[in-house]
This record gives sequence, C-alpha cells and structure tokens, in this order.
Amino acid sequence: MTKTILITGTSTGLGISIAVQAAQAGHRVYATMRNLKKRDALDAAADAAGVSLEVLALDVQDMATITKAVDTIIARDGRIDVLINNAGAGFVRSTEQASMEDIQWVMDVNFTGVVRCTKAVIPHMRKQRSGHIVSVSSVGGLVGQPFNEIYCGAKFAVEGYMEALASYVSPNFGINFTAVEPGGISSDFAANILSHVEKTGGMLDDEYLPILQNYIGGAQNRQAGSDIYQTPDEVAAVVMDCVSAQEPPIRTRTSKWGEEFTRLKTGLDPDGRKGQAMVIEELLR
Repeated sequence: MTKTILITGTSTGLGISIAVQAAQAGHRVYATMRNLKKRDALDAAADAAGVSLEVLALDVQDMATITKAVDTIIARDGRIDVLINNAGAGFVRSTEQASMEDIQWVMDVNFTGVVRCTKAVIPHMRKQRSGHIVSVSSVGGLVGQPFNEIYCGAKFAVEGYMEALASYVSPNFGINFTAVEPGGISSDFAANILSHVEKTGGMLDDEYLPILQNYIGGAQNRQAGSDIYQTPDEVAAVVMDCVSAQEPPIRTRTSKWGEEFTRLKTGLDPDGRKGQAMVIEELLR
C-alpha cells in the first residue's frame, strides 16, 4: 500500500537513507529540511537510487514552517499516513559547562521539535482514524551516558512522550507511535558533535577534561572496531520495517548491540506493548 510519508531532517545521514528507502518502497515521500540550500546530498542519493522525492522546507524549531509544510501535503495528497521525526542534534558537554542557551537548544531541537511536528499532523491522522508517528530516539533515551546528560534528557523526554500518546491516542483513533532507538550511526553525526564542542569553547581545561578525553578517545576507538556503529542504511531499514508492520512496536532497537546495551531497561517489555496494556488497564478502564 502506497503511503504519504513526511520525514524531517533529510539533508544528511539517516534522513537521506530513510527518504530514499521509503521512495524505493513505492511511497510518496516528502523529504524536509531546514535549509533547502543543503539538499544536494539528498538529490544525489535520490538520483543514484532512481527515485523521486518531494522536497519541502521545514524547520522543527519554527511552527510556521511546519504548518506550511503539512498544509502543502494535505492540499496535494489529502492525507499524511506517516510522520518520521528524524531531525535531531547531538551534544556532548557536562551540565556545569553547558550554557543555558545550549541546553534550551538541545531540548528544543530534539524534544520540542518532535512535539511541534506531531501536534501538526495528529489532527489529520485523527480525522483519518489512521496514521503512524515514528520518532528517531536513541539508546540514550533509555540509558544515560557520560557527558550526554542533556541529550539523553531530551531523548528520555521523547520516549515518555511517545509512550503517553500510545496509551490513549492509539486505541481510540488508530494512530500508532514508535520510538526507534539506534546506537551509534557511522555518519557525520559524531563529527558534528565534536564540531559543536569546538564552536562552544572546545574542551575546557578543568577537572572534567581527563574524563571527557577518555570518553571521546574510547568512542573513536569503538567506532573503528566494534558493532556499536551501524550505517545510516542499516538503521533506515529498521525504520522502514516499522512503517510496514501491521502492528508496529512502541519501541525498538536497531542492532544486537543496542539490545544488549539496553536489556536491563527493556528485558521485560522489549517492544513496549506490555507497558501500554498495563497503563490502559490501570488508568483508562
């Protein structure tokens, strides 16, 4: 079945892979990004794959652009079947070192951006009595990690947001919710994090420095020789499996490493369905 799919953050990495794979599966894809001047990599990937995409401007921090993009899709297609909240930004810095501006930015891009986009499409999906909202979270949305507390806090918020929506919107209006939880992705994501550290003052010479150097050095070594990191195409394939599933999971990891890393949090309820049933039973019946 052909679906109309809206994807955020498609100028790089995972977003490009999701957009291309969705188009290859025969769906009508609206690939969005904040700055349309950065669409060259997306266009090149689509050309190489022999697929066509609709490309729209959408900044997850700007509700006006989100509304405009959603209105455009509804005017053209009359519906949105799937929203994939992919846009996000990493952040590595201790709470002491992070400015309040940085903290607000990380939360706004990674969490509030998801809320804005979801808020814009839910009314249309509710009228359809169908739809699927997929948010790219992280294993960092389940397990806190050193120097990632602000980023992890944003992703934990995404997890709670998706779980809460699944508890009452899904059974009453037929809209599914899924949090996809990758580990590391071998793209410019990690490089962008380090670049942001440099742009915001670099590695500060304080008591945290040796701990941070140990963390970053270990991350670089792990990227070179372990199964933590997946390619964007591998993670995108998991996203597309969720999109095509008859009963999609409420949460899913994208690798064996991710399953092992999060097993203390997910072992009793790996796909979130037991938790959903328990909340409905306790609070809505």
